[in-house]
Amino acid sequence: MTAWNAEQSSDFRGPLDVNRAATAVVDAQDTVIGWSPAAERLLGYKAQEILGRPVATLLPPGQAVAVLPPPPLFRGNEIRVARHRDGRELTVATAVCPLAGADTALRVVVATELEDLRIWEARQSLLHGLATQSPVGLAIYDTNLRLTWCNSAYEQEMGRPLADFRGSRADELYSEGKFVSKGHPPTLDTVMRHVLDTGEPFLDLHFQGKPPTDPETDHLWSCAYYRLQDAAGHVFGVCEDAFDITDRYRAQRRLALLVEAGRGVGTALDVMVTAEKITEVAVPEFASTVTVDLARAVLEGEVPATSGSAAMSLVRVARCSADEAGQEKPGKGPAPAPPVSDSPVEYPSGSPQDRSLSSGGLVLDDAVLVVPLRAGNSTLGLVTFIRGTGAIFDSGEVSLADELVARTAVSIDNARRFTRERTASLALQRQLLPQHVPEQSAVDLAYRYLPTDDVTGVGGDWFDVIPLSGTRVGLVVGDVVGHGLQAAATMGRLRTTVRAFAQMDLDPVELLSRLDDLVAQSAEEQRAELGTPDGMYADVTTGATCLYAVYDPVSRRCVMARAGHLPPAVVDPDGLLSFPDLPAGPPLGLGGLPFESMEIELPVGSLLALFTDGLVEARDRDIDHGLDILGRVLSDRHASLEELCDRAVAQLLPGGSTADDTALLLVRTRELDPSQVTEWELPAEPVAAGQARELATQQLHRWGLEELSFATELVVSELVTNAVRYAEGPIQVRLIRDRTLLCEVADRGHTSPHLRHSGDDDEGGRGLFIVAQLVQRWGTRYTRSGKTIWTEQAFPATGPSPS
Repeated sequence: MTAWNAEQSSDFRGPLDVNRAATAVVDAQDTVIGWSPAAERLLGYKAQEILGRPVATLLPPGQAVAVLPPPPLFRGNEIRVARHRDGRELTVATAVCPLAGADTALRVVVATELEDLRIWEARQSLLHGLATQSPVGLAIYDTNLRLTWCNSAYEQEMGRPLADFRGSRADELYSEGKFVSKGHPPTLDTVMRHVLDTGEPFLDLHFQGKPPTDPETDHLWSCAYYRLQDAAGHVFGVCEDAFDITDRYRAQRRLALLVEAGRGVGTALDVMVTAEKITEVAVPEFASTVTVDLARAVLEGEVPATSGSAAMSLVRVARCSADEAGQEKPGKGPAPAPPVSDSPVEYPSGSPQDRSLSSGGLVLDDAVLVVPLRAGNSTLGLVTFIRGTGAIFDSGEVSLADELVARTAVSIDNARRFTRERTASLALQRQLLPQHVPEQSAVDLAYRYLPTDDVTGVGGDWFDVIPLSGTRVGLVVGDVVGHGLQAAATMGRLRTTVRAFAQMDLDPVELLSRLDDLVAQSAEEQRAELGTPDGMYADVTTGATCLYAVYDPVSRRCVMARAGHLPPAVVDPDGLLSFPDLPAGPPLGLGGLPFESMEIELPVGSLLALFTDGLVEARDRDIDHGLDILGRVLSDRHASLEELCDRAVAQLLPGGSTADDTALLLVRTRELDPSQVTEWELPAEPVAAGQARELATQQLHRWGLEELSFATELVVSELVTNAVRYAEGPIQVRLIRDRTLLCEVADRGHTSPHLRHSGDDDEGGRGLFIVAQLVQRWGTRYTRSGKTIWTEQAFPATGPSPS
């Protein structure tokens, strides 16, 4: 036996072993007749000092008196107090045994300090616990890497007693195992040989394999290997610690998968992208193939009508497989499968998918796991996880799949709602903003609209181009406080109101005054109500601004007024830029404050720019700087309006990003040719009606519009007759040949004419009724000097002849 083995043997025998403990031999009279060197070290007496003396010499006086006369002082295993030669008292553990082969009266008394005994007992408990109770598998391999000893945990892992596999090599016990850690030799034998040769331990190596007790499932162990040697440095083997961390590893992998899903799933408000993300996250870590099928209604932003029914029409929107013919991408996992088809996905009756749709719950069928995508009480679709043959899903993995799909369902439902809201928003935008502005005789135009709300695509700014009577055109730009649907809805109401007022031929001051009254009234009504659940008003109209301008291509005059809005930019045909000093006026909704207008003449080819502050104001730029940039862009006389719009947006809003909604309307003025307009002034006398008929007929012949003569004669006659009868003179009659034939009769009266039904016996009152039947449109506009009745007639199918 080696030195180590001898020492270890004594350790296992304990401190009361006769080879280690203090030993004395006593006779029947309790006289010390034998004394060991260990006894001398423990109690201080040399052999010549204690031999022949009573054993009571070694005890405190009180104990000696108490135990005399016989029976003997030492009769078995006891805890006693002994006296050292120097007088100190020691607590010792003693054991008594007869001396074999001699007089039975002779006894051997063995003693050791109690503390040494307690330490030994603790060590023995520790060794016993490691051998029988520890969950860590312990094994000792000799220098030939043969198994010599293992504890109970290791035996349980192997499923058989040590005697059945003692002497085996590690690689024989785990023939199909492998290390999944990095930076170590590839096999168990090479790992342990490295430890024996170098003394360098390996800690926390992850080893994967199938234990004999569970041959169908891969387990993962955290292993440590270190060299065993005695105090003299003699190497006698390698110790292996192995702890099964399979459950912990699976839990960590599930958590990592959920974290990865949190980073990838739901980052885009797009149904297709969200569906693709879950397949990319789950393959190959969780499943070999994952498919996502959604109800077709979900792709359109709606909830399936047949939610939870096997008859639901599904469409394959995402699929990812680890077996797609080597489509692995370095560092990015498996590539998505080829593009999915828009064709319906049909599952046979009784299939896991069919059962999941019918029941509304998840279905586990060996290596196939189907989990429904549910949002509230609605089933949006299915996610199918597929593994290879024999690779089943345990209960923890089923819960993980359920969690993954639940998160995906929330994201898909959010994307579905966003799709619906965006569709509604775009429809609202199409209704609120002019998507196509018809050509105007008065101006050429171009425009740009950039909402800052990227989610809905609509905002609170607006513009409009409104055809008015007499070939005039109304130009509008406005700005509502806020962004998104709420501001857009408010903007829509304001735009509709402005258009209605404009078509009443109100001048800019009157139009803004009426609009201000309505906005103020709306605000008051809201304050009288409880408001929205969060205490905020549902509408935000106070603080809205507006600019309204009317341009007349006959007179080339432009009248404009503004309510707290920026003034327009004007560039004359020579490229000279100006910002008219137009009175600002208060923002809409303040009420009670006046508005003022300005009238300017615009030569043919003048450029008029109407815009909101989002175009020229930015966080890093004040309005004046923005206006300078806009002015430089607009001063290019040779660029088209579309080019100017693009340049203005590019220079003022680089990258198309804007912190505020932006609207820009550019118009270049035209003038009607004098040959298209004719005008007469007539006295307010009965003969004026006949004169007007004759003049109008002659002009229509010159224009080649003879087919309109009859209707025009009646229209002119009735309007002039009414002017003579109910108003004051003189009377102006004007014909304009534009895209339609316009007839205008102006007088100095301010009484508005009205259609009325005349009785059978009435001699008059049918004039305006007849006029309304002969023309496309008619109306009244008021000026400072009176009013004008106007009508429009469509040209004949052959069109007018050249003048």
